[in-house]
Amino acid sequence: MLQAYRLHVAERAALGIPPLPLSAKQTAEVVELLKTPPAGEEATLLELITHRVPAGVDDAAKVKASYLAAVAHGSEVCPLISRTKATELLGTMLGGYNITPLINLLDDPVTAETAAAGLKKTLLMFDQFHDVNEKAKTGNAHAKAVLKSWADAEWFTSRPELPKRIVVSIFKVGGETNTDDLSPAPDAWSRPDIPMHALAMHKNPRPGITPEEEGKRGPVKLIQELKAKGKQRRPSPRPRALSPPRPHYLAWTLRM
Repeated sequence: MLQAYRLHVAERAALGIPPLPLSAKQTAEVVELLKTPPAGEEATLLELITHRVPAGVDDAAKVKASYLAAVAHGSEVCPLISRTKATELLGTMLGGYNITPLINLLDDPVTAETAAAGLKKTLLMFDQFHDVNEKAKTGNAHAKAVLKSWADAEWFTSRPELPKRIVVSIFKVGGETNTDDLSPAPDAWSRPDIPMHALAMHKNPRPGITPEEEGKRGPVKLIQELKAKGKQRRPSPRPRALSPPRPHYLAWTLRM
């Protein structure tokens, strides 16, 4: 599995795009390897289970959540992931299959504090909010802390404050732009694989736009050059009268 995945990573890197997230089958294979990690692959396996599995209700997320829940509850033993670490990883999965395990872990003295920390930043609770509320009513201090955190909007206030001024690089396209320019149907057969079909964005020449390979690959290097500039600092402009309306254009913020 690892050999095939590394080959996939190399093929995507040659195109200048990131690898696809793990499928449910690949995630199950990673889980099996985590149970008896091959020597020298420990860091790779932790990276895959931590960062390369989709969150939410994807089939692969179900596999990940099921295994982490078993480790967190102690019914499975993983040589690389402790009960507390498994609970922490469950708390990063945004919602879906991780919710029930996290709520149950509020009753375990080993994992309760970590489970509460994950739930405090999880908003996609739906009806399972009531499960947390019921635990709070029966005296679970960690469930009470989760409710208090939600009420205080700590999921928002704990994030870094936005700077008062953000300077960005702009990729401007003159004239009208539609979805066929940004996501050409022949190149977007896999809608979730945005990095792949984004390579074809503006693959057809137009004033100011020169594709790298006409009809196939858009001005990818130009966009990368703009991104490489980073923040463009310059003095704030003086107030001035509004300019006359300009032709319609589309602008993307490439890097902040």
